[in-house]
Amino acid sequence: MKRPALLIAAAPAFLIAFALSAPFGVHAETPVMVPPPAMDAPAPAAGLETAVLAGGCFWGVQAIYQHVKGVTNAVSGYAGGAQKDAEYETVSTGTTGHAESVSVTFDPKQITYGKILQIYFSVAHNPTELNYQGPDHGTQYRSEVFPQNDAQRAFATAYIAQMNKAHVFDRPVVTKVDATTAAFFPAEGYHQDYATLHPSQPYIMFNDAPKVANLKKMFPDVWRDKPVLVREATKTN
Repeated sequence: MKRPALLIAAAPAFLIAFALSAPFGVHAETPVMVPPPAMDAPAPAAGLETAVLAGGCFWGVQAIYQHVKGVTNAVSGYAGGAQKDAEYETVSTGTTGHAESVSVTFDPKQITYGKILQIYFSVAHNPTELNYQGPDHGTQYRSEVFPQNDAQRAFATAYIAQMNKAHVFDRPVVTKVDATTAAFFPAEGYHQDYATLHPSQPYIMFNDAPKVANLKKMFPDVWRDKPVLVREATKTN
């Protein structure tokens, strides 16, 4: 399913009314609090770290990490394919190899890579759904971790094995761990900060707002009320 490429600034009144009256759970994925990793990933000696994660529509994944303490930026984009094809209309065909992804830059002194992944598997998406998330279907909506180094790759692989061995979910975790360090390409400007800018858009209300609410409920230790937006992070960098 391809979402509209253009922003929906004013949705039809009947959709807004339905969205306001319908429980979020009607469309949202059911969250599962996964256990923390048995051992956390080693932090770099200094500086920031980046995690690139794919888990369905990047609007919701971005919104979640923008509310996480220690995250300095979360950018929606594309990973897994070539730069020449990293454009929304083309990626949406499902033929480019890309996945809608989010590049999460974080301070490992404030939050670990392990916690970033625990949030990813618990509330950001359903890691047992193969090549789809909720209403969005296609390989561009797959569940995949794009490691930025060998340590991240080994850690993510071990964490998935840990969850499958413990039968944390009623089905196996199908999240892929990319074997290479795939390039990340930022998405078009109108996709950045989308959930914050369009909270009344029905897709956001049905699918993504519940995920952000689950983050606040399930991970209060890392929750922050004011999201770090791409436009603000860009100004400070």
